[in-house]
Amino acid sequence: MQKDQMLVQDRAVPKSSKPSQIRTLPTLQPNRFAEPKNLDFSTWASDNFYRIITIFVLIATVAAVFFLYTSTNTASLLCLQSQTQRAMDSISLPQINWNSIKPIADKTSPYANFRSEKWIVVSVSNYPSDALKKMVKINGWQVLAIGNSKTPKDWSLKGSIFLSLDMQANLGFRVVDHLPYDSYVRKSVGYLFAIQHGAKKIFDADDRGEVIDNDLGKHFDVELVGEGARQEVILQYSHDNPNRTVVNPYIHFGQRSVWPRGLPLENVGEIGHEEFYTEVFGGKQFIQQGISNGLPDVDSVFYFTRKSGLEAFDIRFDEHAPKLALPQGMMVPLNSFNTIYHSSAFWALMLPVSVSTMASDILRGYWGQRLLWEIGGYVAMYPPTVHRYDRIEAYPFSEEKDLHVNVGRLIKFLVSWRSSKHRLFEKILDLSYVMAEEGFWTEQDLKFTAAWLQDLLAVGYQQPRLMSLELDRPRANIGHGDRKDFIPQKLPSVHLAVEETGTVSSEIGNLIRWRKNFGNIVLIMFCSSPVERTALEWRLLYGRIFKTVVILSAQKNSDLAVEEGQLDQIYKQLPKIFDRFSIAEGFLFLEDDTILNYWNLLQADKTKLWIADKVSMSWTTTSASGNSDWYSKQVDMVKKVVGTMPVHFQVNYKETVKSDQSLTICGSEIFYIPRRFVSDFVDLVNLVGHLEIHQKVVIPMFFLSIDLPQNFDSVLSAMVYKQELPSSNSSSTHYSAQAPAVHPWKVSSEQEFIKLIRIMGEGDPLLMELV
Repeated sequence: MQKDQMLVQDRAVPKSSKPSQIRTLPTLQPNRFAEPKNLDFSTWASDNFYRIITIFVLIATVAAVFFLYTSTNTASLLCLQSQTQRAMDSISLPQINWNSIKPIADKTSPYANFRSEKWIVVSVSNYPSDALKKMVKINGWQVLAIGNSKTPKDWSLKGSIFLSLDMQANLGFRVVDHLPYDSYVRKSVGYLFAIQHGAKKIFDADDRGEVIDNDLGKHFDVELVGEGARQEVILQYSHDNPNRTVVNPYIHFGQRSVWPRGLPLENVGEIGHEEFYTEVFGGKQFIQQGISNGLPDVDSVFYFTRKSGLEAFDIRFDEHAPKLALPQGMMVPLNSFNTIYHSSAFWALMLPVSVSTMASDILRGYWGQRLLWEIGGYVAMYPPTVHRYDRIEAYPFSEEKDLHVNVGRLIKFLVSWRSSKHRLFEKILDLSYVMAEEGFWTEQDLKFTAAWLQDLLAVGYQQPRLMSLELDRPRANIGHGDRKDFIPQKLPSVHLAVEETGTVSSEIGNLIRWRKNFGNIVLIMFCSSPVERTALEWRLLYGRIFKTVVILSAQKNSDLAVEEGQLDQIYKQLPKIFDRFSIAEGFLFLEDDTILNYWNLLQADKTKLWIADKVSMSWTTTSASGNSDWYSKQVDMVKKVVGTMPVHFQVNYKETVKSDQSLTICGSEIFYIPRRFVSDFVDLVNLVGHLEIHQKVVIPMFFLSIDLPQNFDSVLSAMVYKQELPSSNSSSTHYSAQAPAVHPWKVSSEQEFIKLIRIMGEGDPLLMELV
């Protein structure tokens, strides 16, 4: 039996969506050997010329395929990335004639005449679990199990409907052509099958999650209209802060230091409860997300940093906390194993196929929430509905790549997205197209969306009507009488195997303090090492602390949101980054060969310049005479710029630099520019213009022109700085957790990053088991 992967459905990396097809060889002709041939070679070659050519082409093709399959060198990868980028540049919007879609009826399965309004859809890779055996006994709900290439051939469970790969292929759905064979995303076939057979509600479930009390109606609002509907108002997050676009719902249900998979890492430190709530009328919570006790839906960062040996998680949430709705403009992570979709939101069940498996349902959730606003619907969060058991098994960070790299940017994009289309399905296709253009998924998912929407109409689904977007209307002021209070419980939790008993642990407290101090500082990082091996790791490390992490490298990588830049002239790109973050408090530049011990920067003045001007190995002044032509050329360009400086810059510079034949050089691996000096920095960049002054020359010139050295903050004066790295990165004599920064330090692979994380754990214990 294959191992579970952290109790999340079987999320293997998608493979080719179709098996190879082998042509049947032609039959021999009856008279083929009737006349013997002369065996002279020239005659034989002439007679068989076309066969020889065909065999040669076949051999060449097989060799080429084998080479592409086995080649894993960097050049091949870069070539493939280049091809991917070119494909992105040629994305076209599918053209669909919505009025000519033919109905698809179930003519092949044994369940053609079966109908049910309430369905539970699960993906199965192993024999029926105990949880699934209990699930088939839930009154009024039909279990639909979707098989994949790992599912046992003799899979069977009384009371359930099982769709094998062969049965799925015969249903006639367009989406089948786009689905990998070994992934849980094949559930998309199950959603269509359930809709085709009368579904009005679909519980998107995991076959290892036990429904508490085996009663979905006890926990969710299964009925939104009619006699069984609960006509009540629902507590809602306040829309008082329009800049708050994503929330951690676990706080409301009693767990402040636990966060869900899909929450941007920069929001992890936000653990305060709501000052107040508002209310909304029930009836349009078309997507209902339940909480899981035991092992909740958490990401690998949480799983690794909260583990102690082989002890299983058993986290409990407040079962008495009220359900909670989200207003337009605010989102929450949604998963695919504990969520009810009502018919008005069935279109939002589509699971993307071009992203990593651990990101598919999360991207679907954010995509669906944004579109849900177009029909006046909203998401609601519910107290614990299932219990999932922790099997003490995890998955690598790589399976979450599309989450940690893109999710924060995706949320901002979705909230600002608008479409002028006049029907919901047209808006859905439009959004999928723009998301492919923006690189959140690929053209494969655009085509998959088109197939999905056509299949929905083909099985009889009626698309909901559009409603005006509340986001585009002035929000009503929240009066005192509209404010509703609820103080969440502080339930015992886990943090690095230390139980919380009502207070947040000191490590979490440190994280909050660092985040509060640097949460409006932008970190600009230049990577000389291969970004495909390190970019995600740097964002994991520093993204928890800073407002955002902008990564630059000599080569652009759109998939990892890495921008192109040349280190020698990188200062010329900084003004553009300053413009993008106009409300940032300051900007910290860092090269990837320098490690930042952020916990030692709290005392630094964020209104002053920071640079290693008091570190002798980093900051030196030398005469141009007697040195190479490079020094003379740099001196001449500096003199030219200084000569054109306004008086305040020139006076500052000449106050420190007494000779115009001297050259001040700084390693410039790390420096900080506060908001109040950003305009000065930009002015100086403009003065340099097209002159090719080196980064190590221009940065000290800028700093000495902007302010006098005695006014610089001295926080970096205690950094560890050496010209060359000692024998190994593990050298205890080189790294110091008490220093504000350490230079140099080499990180060019995941293994080297792991070593770094472990040694940095002395200053930030939260990192101790990150990898």
